[in-house]
Amino acid sequence: MMDYTDRHCRYLHRLISKRVRLYTEMVTARALIHGDSARLLRFDAAEHPVALQLGGAVPDELAMAAELGSRHGYDEINLNVGCPSDRVQSGQFGACLMAEPALVKDCVLAMRERARVPVTVKTRIGIDDQDDYGFLVRFTEHAIAAGVETLIVHARKAWLSGLSPKQNRTLPPLDYDRVLRLKQDFPSLTVIINGGIGDICEVARFLETVDGVMLGRKAYHDPYCLAELDQTLYGIQPPPRGDIVHEYAHYATRELARGTSASLLLRPAMGLYAGRPGARKWRRALGDLAARKPTPRELREAITALQPGRATAA
Repeated sequence: MMDYTDRHCRYLHRLISKRVRLYTEMVTARALIHGDSARLLRFDAAEHPVALQLGGAVPDELAMAAELGSRHGYDEINLNVGCPSDRVQSGQFGACLMAEPALVKDCVLAMRERARVPVTVKTRIGIDDQDDYGFLVRFTEHAIAAGVETLIVHARKAWLSGLSPKQNRTLPPLDYDRVLRLKQDFPSLTVIINGGIGDICEVARFLETVDGVMLGRKAYHDPYCLAELDQTLYGIQPPPRGDIVHEYAHYATRELARGTSASLLLRPAMGLYAGRPGARKWRRALGDLAARKPTPRELREAITALQPGRATAA
């Protein structure tokens, strides 16, 4: 998710779960080619497995970006064909590409030639008035023809005119059945369902039909749900929140010393106690701490002092 799943967020999520696959924010191919690729591609080795999500519509540019990402050590390169933001539409990529499946095929073929890792596609079920099941099938057939083996499907269509990106996350109705039908019709394709999923039992139910479930805002606002999922699905004992706080405090201290702002470092941890007594106090304390612009030592000591057993946020 743009402006959310940065490397600090992903590091925290990896502390919580060793089983999930993490995805970056969408990075445009042109930004990687013409900008500071080292900064844009930076991630901690602890994040593996981690996928780089790219945006773009020019095959040669996407191929270069995919090569950069695979050389940098990412485990997967994902082409975003689902983002409906105005900025993405002005560049004629993201969800706009659903209307051009032949171009998507060319993009994926070019990326696969240069990347040393799997290339996947994330899409919607349709766009604007092109939202019947046949449209999704034709798009899927082009992706498969390009060698795509994994398709991540957000179970909403995108309205490219008249709705904001925020509205596109809630107003178009979810149609999970269409994604489940897609898996039935393409059984050899790995299908991962996405969109509005926030219940552990719902995740388990979907996994009876599709191959995976992608969580977005649920994982950001309630990151500890990843540990609860590991327990439900794999029988893994969840790490205590206090241990996560302690480890993340050390990470944040190192990053603060390197010049990262306290606000960026503390933002992903705001939801760590979501649904627990003291959650509001925890969020307020982290917000106050970020505003004080602490030194690395002050940051570590303050975060650690808030862990369970030493504060009411437990």
